[in-house]
Amino acid sequence: MKAAILHDYKQPLRIEDVPRPECAADEVLIQVEACGVCHSDLHLAEGGWPQLLSAVTVKKPLVMGHEAVGRVVEKGRDVAQFALGDRVGVAWIYWSCGQCRLCKEGLENLCPRQIITGVTVDGGYAEFVKAKASHVTRVPETLSAQEAAPLFCAGLTVYRSSKKAGIRPGQRVAVFGIGGLGHLAVQVAKSFQAEVIGIDVTEEKLALARSLGADHALNAAAGDFAAQLKKVGGPHVALVTSAAKAAYDLAFSSLRPDGTLAVIGLPAEDLTFPPIVMVARETRIVASSVGTRADLRELLDLAAAGKVRCHSEARPLAQINQVFDDMRHGRILGRVVVRA
Repeated sequence: MKAAILHDYKQPLRIEDVPRPECAADEVLIQVEACGVCHSDLHLAEGGWPQLLSAVTVKKPLVMGHEAVGRVVEKGRDVAQFALGDRVGVAWIYWSCGQCRLCKEGLENLCPRQIITGVTVDGGYAEFVKAKASHVTRVPETLSAQEAAPLFCAGLTVYRSSKKAGIRPGQRVAVFGIGGLGHLAVQVAKSFQAEVIGIDVTEEKLALARSLGADHALNAAAGDFAAQLKKVGGPHVALVTSAAKAAYDLAFSSLRPDGTLAVIGLPAEDLTFPPIVMVARETRIVASSVGTRADLRELLDLAAAGKVRCHSEARPLAQINQVFDDMRHGRILGRVVVRA
């Protein structure tokens, strides 16, 4: 089968012919229809995640990709919950133990024994990917593979973050950065019946935020940004999907008292916030790690109901290195999926 292979960090992926995976008794083989391209993939390919790389053993050579959706074409002898032809998807969590304290508390996304798709085992930048039947998720037939694939990480990440932030109907929610994550965060916050403020520095992305239901769209680079935001009202919740430290500083200062800042985007440098301000204003800072299978099922139900749609484009798998380059230079509006 054709696959995009990572051999070494900071080197282009190679499109190669490799053997098709063989299913174990508890696995399914999926013919990939679409695999989302995540910024996490770019960080990994560039060796830019020292904390992750020191904590896990990255498989090499590696088929990358952790947002894969397709059809079941083979299954192991112990698999009863799926039939051939079912549309399913594979997310970041390839497997979690189900036995540790965190798993039993519903926090499988924090399982210390978890296996990571496209990092510690081969992923979906290929014609086929195998996965544990226990951890694949059924995709509603009303969603195309291209629509569904980015929800398996980008959508899931902002959905769980929104839940952790405790968004309630009628609250003002500011989304800082209307990119691959942010444009989905706008829709998720609207599905929570929030008043949404989309914030970015480019008019193209602000127009996207408006088209997706944002009640306000503000340019953070405008000279009167602070006055505009004050007129709208300080947000109860700031969802920061940008990887710019400046976006976090702006989000923190914009929160109303008793506000919540949700850490989603991952800047290269550490974040710092003044404790005296946090105490005086009772500011909360929350974070989350991708999401659980239960979170993903809830999100897919929202998407099937038409409340969340990913703005995406499809490209051939052979163009994966060009996609990475476009990501480096901010040339992508929404998300890209690749097809072998």
